[in-house]
Formats: sequence, C-alpha cells, structure tokens
Amino acid sequence: MAITRIPRSDVPRGSVTGSGDYAVGNNGDYFAVGRKCRHLRADLAEGSIDEDGCLVCPWHQAKYDVTTGEMTRGPQGVFAKIPGLDAAFVALTKVWPLRRGSVIVEGDELRVE
Repeated sequence: MAITRIPRSDVPRGSVTGSGDYAVGNNGDYFAVGRKCRHLRADLAEGSIDEDGCLVCPWHQAKYDVTTGEMTRGPQGVFAKIPGLDAAFVALTKVWPLRRGSVIVEGDELRVE
C-alpha cells in the first residue's frame, strides 16, 4: 500500500487535487477516492466539489458520493441524452464504486493511504 503526503494547504475547503492514485479533496472533511471516473476515465483530481459535498467529474459532470464511492448522477450533456446510459453508469458503481483511501491529518500534512 503506497502512502503519500501532501501539504494541507494544497487542499483548502472546496478543492480537489491529485496524490498518487487518489483524488484528494476537502468538502468540510478530507477524502481520498480513486482518480479515474467510471465513465470515460477522466482524472477526478481535476474535478470539483458541489454544494452537497459530492465530487463532480471534470469531463461530463457525473457526481460521486465520496463516502461510498458510488455515482449519484451519471454523465451529463450529450451522454445524458442516450437512453439508459445514465442509469447504467449509476448501477455500475453500486457494484464497482470508486476505491476509497484514508486521509490522516498529521500537523500541516495529509497522509493518504
């Protein structure tokens, strides 16, 4: 298991950054989830956090619950217009959620494992 460390200042509230294989964010709590979106493998470290504290994919705005790793909203835009595609990706993450890591605060650093 790889352990990475990043400065807490790199993850202010409402932001997401990359650390190894994880997208690390701060929605009021620190979290770490696998970096690749289940849709087209976009880098979730380039995503954003919405008003519900969910991680939003930078490419097609799929949303993930960072506590479970499950997609709560499938791909949007042109992909949302394809019948069943949204539901298929949401269902997929119930059996194949994003990997979740642990974030431990150690002074001015975050340890991600």
